[in-house]
Amino acid sequence: MPLLQIESIIKSLPNSPGIYQFFDADEILLYVGKAKDLKKRVSSYFNKEHDSGRLRLMVKKITNIKTTKVNTELDALLLENNLIKSLKPRYNINLRDDKTYPWIIIKREPFERVFYTRKKNLPNTEYFGPYASGKVMHTLLDIIRQTYPLRTCNYDLSEKNIQKHKFNVCLEYHIGRCKAPCAGKQSVEEYSENISQIRKIIKGQLSEVLEDLKLKMFHASDALKFEEAAILKEKIEILSKYQAKSTVVHPSITNVDVVNILISEESAYAHYFKIKSGAIINSQTIELKQKTVESESDVLLFAVLEFRSRYGSESKEVLLPFLPEIALPDCEFTIPKIGDKKHLLDLCYKNALSYKQEREAQIAFTDPDAHTNRIMQQMMKDLRMPTEPRRIEGFDNSNIQGHFAVSAMPVFINGKPARKEYRHFNVKTVVGPDDFETMREVIFRRYSRVLEEKLELPQLIVIDGGKGQLSAAVESLKSLGLYGKTTIIGIAKRLEEIYFPEDSIPLYLDKRSETLRIIQHIRDEAHRFGITHHRKKRGKALINSELNQIKGISKQTVQKLLIKFKSIEGIKNAEPKEIQFLIGKAKAGLVLSYLKKE
Repeated sequence: MPLLQIESIIKSLPNSPGIYQFFDADEILLYVGKAKDLKKRVSSYFNKEHDSGRLRLMVKKITNIKTTKVNTELDALLLENNLIKSLKPRYNINLRDDKTYPWIIIKREPFERVFYTRKKNLPNTEYFGPYASGKVMHTLLDIIRQTYPLRTCNYDLSEKNIQKHKFNVCLEYHIGRCKAPCAGKQSVEEYSENISQIRKIIKGQLSEVLEDLKLKMFHASDALKFEEAAILKEKIEILSKYQAKSTVVHPSITNVDVVNILISEESAYAHYFKIKSGAIINSQTIELKQKTVESESDVLLFAVLEFRSRYGSESKEVLLPFLPEIALPDCEFTIPKIGDKKHLLDLCYKNALSYKQEREAQIAFTDPDAHTNRIMQQMMKDLRMPTEPRRIEGFDNSNIQGHFAVSAMPVFINGKPARKEYRHFNVKTVVGPDDFETMREVIFRRYSRVLEEKLELPQLIVIDGGKGQLSAAVESLKSLGLYGKTTIIGIAKRLEEIYFPEDSIPLYLDKRSETLRIIQHIRDEAHRFGITHHRKKRGKALINSELNQIKGISKQTVQKLLIKFKSIEGIKNAEPKEIQFLIGKAKAGLVLSYLKKE
């Protein structure tokens, strides 16, 4: 792959956590790494000289880069570990085994115990993790133990043993860290409720737990137990900052395939996770070029078959965003709505979206014309236009209670601002704050000039406003005989509705669509450019009205004073002798006398 193409891939990478994979010319995996910031980490391989000869050799071999986004740096670490063990890249060394990572477990028994272990496959045990950071895990366990009194003994607390009073309370009970269920001092129901809350903390479902802690804190404060309230506050702060849930995989999800798709105009993007023994061992996005318009069901099914064939998957369960029209005999489709499986499906979609955005960014860098053509085609389709909007002109009005009324016209060419073509208008015929009449005047003046000087007529006119401003603009176009020769729309600020002439039902574009982003950019540029001109005009008027009220002082004298002292405040603060030297004693007296009165 040419250096330019590598550069384009790096430029399109996100500034977010994830893992990256380096491939050589034969698509053999060279290296898997983790990153807190994918763009910074990957670019660091190519923008400096490396001391290690082995590293320099690897970088020379890189011809392709693939990435997978995750939510946190911890997730990137765990996913990197899984992929290294599964794929065994050539340049990865010192692989750490799973046993180096601890797990938090809830032992299923009467009055469940919560502790950590490095052993796997213990019977009657619910696993959470693994945790790459022992400090993080111990912090979480400390939070749990401080918040909820739990037993730490390994006694058999069967109902029969408790009734026989076989056990005596221990030190943990006396220091308030256990309520002694062994001696019948805590009910099964209360203890089970605590375990339920602990499970939520471990899984990251903190909202209910935090609300409960806050309620306890307020009660402690009302009871003047300020030390207890302070401890609860500290727990709330720690819990709020801590993200306990690992997005890599909950170990209860085993031997599952996950596929999600994103379909655009010309391509579909499918992302795949292969889950085995509670961990992601493969992750890949593919782009499916659509030569004909395929149904979403056909695209999804094609992606499932492709991934399962490519990775030789025999998983009986496949998580999908919707049910395809055809069932496969060797697996069962699941469409999760909530929980860990839905979380995995959403993460799949995020990776497909990220891949699409990276591909578009690469095209924009290496082939800007193709990128522009694609956007123009999309805008033409979204706005139901007969031609591509190669030239767009926008309009916005600014005034203060009808005074200093101006209008701004930004111009976009090929979807980008053409600032040399921007124009502003001083409103001439409208009295008072009448936005509709202002729009009618400005549109008439602009396109009268277009006709007179035979200038290029834009393919799209964007009016900042709703149906009223749009109707006023349309009236001016009709009076000039231009209505129907260009597309005109209005964009209302509140819900970003797009209005068309003679259509009372607005169009709502996807908030992430490029068409809406460009229209919003035009609207924002019109507002910015108009406000800037409005402020200049208002400032100039205020300066003129202030100094021109002085009888016997000409505009030339005013200009001299402002050039020398910059502002009226500067004139007020100047020495009288300086003013006399500049404009003479008589005029200086008039100016100083007026300013003193003011």
